[in-house]
Amino acid sequence: MSIKKFFQIFGLVILISPLAQAENERKLVIDDFNITEHNTRVKGKKFSYTAQTGTQPVWDEEGNAIASLFYTYYQRSDIKDNSKRPLLISFNGGPGSASVWMHVAYTGPKVLNVDDEGYPLQPYGVKPNDYSILDVADIVFVNPANTGYSRVLPDKEGKMPSKDKLKKTFFGVNADVKYLADWITTFVTRNNRWRSPKYLIGESYGTTRVSGLALELQNRQWMYLNGVILVSPTDIGIKRDGPVKAANRLPYFTAAAWYHKALPKALQQKDLAEILPEVEAFTINRYIPALAKGGFIGDQEKQEIAEQVSYYSGLSVDEVIKNNLDVEASYFWKELLRDRKQTIGRLDSRYLGIDEKVSGSRPDYYAELTSWLHSFTPAINYYLREELEYKTDIKYNMFGNVHPWERTKNRTGENLRLAMAQNPYLNVMIQAGYYDGATNYFDAKYTMWQLDPSGLMQDRLSFKGYRSGHMMYLRKEDLKLANQDIRDFMQATLPDKQTAAKY
Repeated sequence: MSIKKFFQIFGLVILISPLAQAENERKLVIDDFNITEHNTRVKGKKFSYTAQTGTQPVWDEEGNAIASLFYTYYQRSDIKDNSKRPLLISFNGGPGSASVWMHVAYTGPKVLNVDDEGYPLQPYGVKPNDYSILDVADIVFVNPANTGYSRVLPDKEGKMPSKDKLKKTFFGVNADVKYLADWITTFVTRNNRWRSPKYLIGESYGTTRVSGLALELQNRQWMYLNGVILVSPTDIGIKRDGPVKAANRLPYFTAAAWYHKALPKALQQKDLAEILPEVEAFTINRYIPALAKGGFIGDQEKQEIAEQVSYYSGLSVDEVIKNNLDVEASYFWKELLRDRKQTIGRLDSRYLGIDEKVSGSRPDYYAELTSWLHSFTPAINYYLREELEYKTDIKYNMFGNVHPWERTKNRTGENLRLAMAQNPYLNVMIQAGYYDGATNYFDAKYTMWQLDPSGLMQDRLSFKGYRSGHMMYLRKEDLKLANQDIRDFMQATLPDKQTAAKY
């Protein structure tokens, strides 16, 4: 046997040996962290901060690690007493989405390399966020199970849980809230933040998550919050089927059509802020009652409503009537600019797309999401590895495998209301983009109204609208404004030493 052949065979034996296999397996370190030091400037003021990237386990009732969640934790370095400094705990949505979106585009110290309207620029990467809230609050970005670098772990025998087990433990409205509340408690304990004012922020499905967490943390972990921020909220379990669901789309239709200069001249020459109150009033006072009549609406009223919906949406009267006054959002995205041979985006209707065919009832793809994945994916992979020095061969899941997701018994909105009722310190702010067609801004207002049927907590609920879409912070002007709104919200909800939690 030749020496060359010997070493080929010997090398093969090494490669297939258990030790060699273990060394080359792509596994996440279950409980570990790395800290880097940085400097930044926010609103013209320089300061230093640390970035802690790492993993922290999720344990079962027997104390066994069943998952490990990846997080990034930013702390301002010059704060000696963090008992007065807010801690903002940040979640994105999906479900199945990583925390990447708000991490490197909204509140964190770095933002995407995009133009002022949010469109990707090359080279891909990040730049300093001049408007980050890190000047006034520390932030932890949490990736739920199977998102980002977070992973569900095999059992002692090396077997992964069944889909049914995964659904009961992680992948469902209530399971998600339960294990994340426990994880947050461990994080707060490990990092000595029990005395700090605490805030939750969630985007999209993340609003369902943080709404549920508010009560779960309060009633199961005895952790009381100062505020919850809902960014582009889902329905959080608040029903709006039938006429309400259909009619609530119209103000968004108006906003999107106005942006694309597709409204009648009389409306188009007005500012958006002047138009929206008008269409909102029509929606509540005339459109919902008309849709409630269904097929028994009178011909004259049907014609009048169709003409008004056409006027406010940029669609033809004929198209509105052919849809029985109920125009689906997907049809609107296809129809609004059909004569220009363009479609508009779902999550942000400022974005334009082109389809194989001008005909059809919905777009071939969502133009905004392709743009975002275009820029976010390389940026987060670069940023975590090169600037925050977190090294792993685990794939960063922009969208992880978390399905099927258990959506029954969603009472997260009611739970948030109950948490507010029990905790006089707890305030809620809603942020929404006018051009978001997936979780439209008028639905967000409706959610706010239904959160407090009694009207006794109105002073603790607020709404902020922006001239952008689902991720309103991608637009530079709204990045500045929305972060300042968070600052103001925190300032307003931090009671002085003499203000006790009581009614």
